[in-house]
Amino acid sequence: MKPADIRAMTIDQIDDEVLKLKKEHFNLRFQRASGQLENTARVREVRRDIARLKTVARSKHQGSAKSGPAKSSSTKAGSVKSRPAKSSRAKSRPAESAAAKS
Repeated sequence: MKPADIRAMTIDQIDDEVLKLKKEHFNLRFQRASGQLENTARVREVRRDIARLKTVARSKHQGSAKSGPAKSSSTKAGSVKSRPAKSSRAKSRPAESAAAKS
């Protein structure tokens, strides 16, 4: 299934198609387990089609939820990012003896 075709679908149509493909994927897995599957590449195609449909559906959901301009997640020029605390592992090392240092 081509991405352009998927983008032309409504969210309800995408959900119906995902449900149909999940059923097909279930049946293909059973056929593979029982040794009756002839076209093994179809399993991969179905998985990828489901992922494509879900990706487009998610972007459509996000697009309809956003009404204002997108906010930037980058920090401002003068701000300082917080650093993670040092691990306790470095503190728990055994102290070296004075003789080993010299």
